[in-house]
Amino acid sequence: MMPEQIVSIATILASVVLSAAFLLTVYRVVVGPTLPDRIVALDMLVGIAIGFIAVIAIRTGFTLYVDIAIALGLVGFLATVAFARFVLSRGADGRRRSKAVLDGERAAEASEKPMETGVNGGKGRR
Repeated sequence: MMPEQIVSIATILASVVLSAAFLLTVYRVVVGPTLPDRIVALDMLVGIAIGFIAVIAIRTGFTLYVDIAIALGLVGFLATVAFARFVLSRGADGRRRSKAVLDGERAAEASEKPMETGVNGGKGRR
């Protein structure tokens, strides 16, 4: 067997495996029970797309595809960080939290502040 044939068979096999992973990940994005599950699945889709680009780069021999894969990896990382900040502000269920404290400076102030007693028996506002 020639090296070209081995590379050809390996890229076809990699494409099949990546296609199966893509379909399973899309299923997780659509059905995912929680928002963090969907975010992890979207991050996985970026990884699978990078894998597809790498297979295409090997198959065609163009090294420009590697630069595209690196750029996609950077954009995917930034998107994951943005989604993570969104989950921190909203919570895993997607509902907005009341008085969410996200930075360390206001966390100390919020923990030291006594709870205000109001009309509803000292339970605070809901």
